[in-house]
Amino acid sequence: MRRAWLCHPATLAAALVLLINDHVLKAAWPGLVTGKLSDVAGLVVAAPLVSLLFARRADLAATVLTGVVFTLVKTTGAGAELASAAWTLVAGPSRVLADPTDLLALPALGLAWWIRKHEAPRRWSAVVGVPLAVLAVGATGPAGGPPVAENVHLDGGHIVVTGRWSAGTVSSDGGRTWRALTGNGPAPTPQSPAPRTSVCGAEFCYRIVPGRLKVERSADGERTWTSAWELSPGRTEWLKRGHIGDGRPRDPRSLAIALQERPDGHVVVVANGRDGIVVRDTGGAWRRHGYGADGGLSTGAAVPLTRPGERVDGEMRVAVVAGLWMLLAGLVAVTPAVVRSGRVTLGYGLIGVLLLLPWRYEEFFGYYSLINLPGVVGAAAGVSGAVLLLIALAGAALAAWREDAAGDSVREALCLAVLVAAGVALPFRGWSAGWPDGYTAALALAGLFGLGIGTAGLVILRRNAVRRSAAIGYLAGSSTSSPR
Repeated sequence: MRRAWLCHPATLAAALVLLINDHVLKAAWPGLVTGKLSDVAGLVVAAPLVSLLFARRADLAATVLTGVVFTLVKTTGAGAELASAAWTLVAGPSRVLADPTDLLALPALGLAWWIRKHEAPRRWSAVVGVPLAVLAVGATGPAGGPPVAENVHLDGGHIVVTGRWSAGTVSSDGGRTWRALTGNGPAPTPQSPAPRTSVCGAEFCYRIVPGRLKVERSADGERTWTSAWELSPGRTEWLKRGHIGDGRPRDPRSLAIALQERPDGHVVVVANGRDGIVVRDTGGAWRRHGYGADGGLSTGAAVPLTRPGERVDGEMRVAVVAGLWMLLAGLVAVTPAVVRSGRVTLGYGLIGVLLLLPWRYEEFFGYYSLINLPGVVGAAAGVSGAVLLLIALAGAALAAWREDAAGDSVREALCLAVLVAAGVALPFRGWSAGWPDGYTAALALAGLFGLGIGTAGLVILRRNAVRRSAAIGYLAGSSTSSPR
């Protein structure tokens, strides 16, 4: 009976709704409807799924337990944290937020109980029902976070920040401290007006720049504007890389702005999407705030703008591939026999490099699909490229060994490969540390260093190899022509 409950057509339909809503509809149409739809469908599926853990004739206890756990998670901070930890173990990094308004979905347990009372489906549906229910509920965890700051507005003496995957965050002291809206303590009204892109106070006007993390200020009634705060495109690009591949809006940009007059000046708060918010205090200082583990905002939770060596893994792989390619070219250059057939060897190596280069498939394809087909194709191409490049390298090394290439020439080829890899890698590592600031500049430097070092090195390698070959030939000729 318990399996039949889980595999009832209505329960299967709820599981499908849960999957589609969490992985497609929430991203396309975020809001109250898609948010509550997940709660309703999730409760319909969760009750029969929990019943599988109980002894027979304990379906009522499973249903009650589902409702109690759901209530604790949605009304207490401790419950939300425990749920986040549990989902992280099951489905990877996850965040569950307390939101008392989700209790409106509790009547869905009545629907689940009604489904249990009706005729069981055919046996074959269990083959589909159990895996589908587990997949639907397990895939729901990560959909709750991380929060995105999309709107900010004033509500009496409060400043309220709202957005997707967040119940809201409020400050009552002019933006100095923030707390998540969990239903505990006084809270402003949850309704948010339309986001504002410009505001004016008694002395200054402020506006956000579309598509940028940037705020401008006017002191002459919006006739002229000057930059008040901004993050450079280079730092914005680096921040954006931290949000690739999780199926949510990844471009940090300013979306809404609010201004609050205070006795000692004015406060400006800007909602910056995935980057949280930035606050101008009454003294004129701007500080970024990020979302903490409790759903509140703080300066300590803001993502640092530089972390040497982080978020450039793809570029480091390109540097290694460039070094391997240069080692292949160097071995061809110093081995006369390989020079004659080097086009074939270099051709295999070039195909391998081309297959390895698209290293960031996840930047172009999210993970909403259950099977990330482009990612699978990319991984297969990468493996194929690595195999071809290694075959080419092995062939060149074997030819060098058979031709008894000078040890100095081989060592020079190895040194050139290391220098090229370092020349490509260092500009990107510097970009992750903040210098150069722009990614285009880092790309240009990497290309300049890699091509410059590689070209000059190959010329020197070939010249030295020819000289050594001539010297060996001269010595060999001298030894055969000397009198006995």
